[in-house]
Amino acid sequence: MIAGALCLTGISLYKVGGLEGVWSKYMQASPNITAISLLFPNLTDSEFCHHHHLNPKPEALKILRGPRDPDLPWPGFLLGQTPASIWYWCADQVIVQRVLAAKNIAHAKGSTLMAGFLKILPMFIIVIPGMISRILFADELACISPQHCMEVCNSAAGCSNVAYPRLVMLVMPVGLRGLMMAVMIAALMSDLDSIFNSASTIFTLDIYKMLRKQVSSRELVIVGRLFVVFMVIISIAWVPVIIEMQGGQMFYYIQEVSDYLTPPIAALFLLGVLWHRCNETGAFWGGMVGFVLGALRLVLAFAYREPTCNQPDERPSFIKDVHFMYVAVILFWVTALVTVVVSLCTPPPTKEQIKTTTLWGLNKRRRLKQQEMEKIREDITALKPLNHANLNGDRSLGEEKCQDQPNMHNGIEANRENAQPSNGHAVTDSDTETQCQIQNGCHSGIYDPKMEEEGEVRGVRDGEVVVEEEEGCFGGGGAEGGRCVKALEWFCGFQEKPSKAQVITVQEQERIVEELLHEPPRTRIILNIGLVVISSIGIFLFIYFTL
Repeated sequence: MIAGALCLTGISLYKVGGLEGVWSKYMQASPNITAISLLFPNLTDSEFCHHHHLNPKPEALKILRGPRDPDLPWPGFLLGQTPASIWYWCADQVIVQRVLAAKNIAHAKGSTLMAGFLKILPMFIIVIPGMISRILFADELACISPQHCMEVCNSAAGCSNVAYPRLVMLVMPVGLRGLMMAVMIAALMSDLDSIFNSASTIFTLDIYKMLRKQVSSRELVIVGRLFVVFMVIISIAWVPVIIEMQGGQMFYYIQEVSDYLTPPIAALFLLGVLWHRCNETGAFWGGMVGFVLGALRLVLAFAYREPTCNQPDERPSFIKDVHFMYVAVILFWVTALVTVVVSLCTPPPTKEQIKTTTLWGLNKRRRLKQQEMEKIREDITALKPLNHANLNGDRSLGEEKCQDQPNMHNGIEANRENAQPSNGHAVTDSDTETQCQIQNGCHSGIYDPKMEEEGEVRGVRDGEVVVEEEEGCFGGGGAEGGRCVKALEWFCGFQEKPSKAQVITVQEQERIVEELLHEPPRTRIILNIGLVVISSIGIFLFIYFTL
């Protein structure tokens, strides 16, 4: 996809004389009204449309523009678009579900930086080719009236959405043309697949499973697939609204809807991570207030749509004159204020709730871990040196270490073997860990919340909770379903997993958390350097394309 887009950019730049040719020719890319009138003799002229679409805007080559610019006011862009970007990178389900699949926090940071570097490319592989398309096809893309737009692209609001495909079809060679069209369709399918998958996950696990406590895995799969079908139908029915919104410009439509709905989420995310006093009640009411205000503004934007260029704009002033990025600023700070006030008026969260979810909690955890490791080193230094035979033969030494060093990670760790079911429910462990559990109680079993979602509790053995997954789709025994049932399972992508016992201890959970948060010093330095580099490049591009 990137290689094809770079080829398109290179060929297009060659046709217009490089970047200097783009800057000079774009400001002169005006449609030929005489030729258009001869080609479409039934068009009605409109002086306002000619003034609005005939020539590019004077500040078309600048990213950050005046505070009252109808397209990109710089205060609204910096203060209003930033919360929407924070939501996209940090709280959007499509992004988060991929970051959560990372091996550890270092891999998550590295993948995010990789995506950030790739995010620089759209300026050169999408925006600049779009400008070149205006230069090469001004008579078609810069339509002079709604009737002209209907003749060219079947949309009275504008034809900017067809600029990139038109450039691909008329500039690329035959082989690359087909490849690029296939890539564009594949990219669209991939993006839609991610969105539908995320929406289905949120609905089935956060909403449907909350309404139906006792739900089987098969039912969740079927409900998720049906919800995807429902989302596809809604998306198709929403296409006419997208065409009419923001003058037919798809990118502007996406930004407007995002700025009405996402700033409250960004405010809640930042407060939850940076402020340990933020609680669930404050987040709920802050989010509800921000969502209601944003949804109300979105409904008003749908009700008062922007008229075509040959009609007067009679929309209310708070819709016509207040840019949607300024609305995003208001929603962000209103949500933050309500969250802070409600959180201060209600009981604070417990330390257990915020110890791994806030920056404050993670820093404290890191300090405590360093102190614990220093204490372990001092204890090990104080012990008398023992030979290998004594270390393996003396059971009392293992008991003493269980008592004195329950959380030791650099010393002798309990090596838990894979649980082997005996009579359906029994679990065996290594000698050291079993001895610690029975005699000293060092490893106390805990109940993982995911156990209730993935299986059912069968009992407690040796201080550990033993969980066994569901046996069958119907919740029954070994009776096999008929061909129709198997066909339905195959169609829905449902495959049963063999039941096996799952055991989790406090030490096991602690070890998993440590592995996820582990970040080698050299890797941390490389990631920080990458962050500085990509931030510097972003600031440079903003300054370069604004001055």
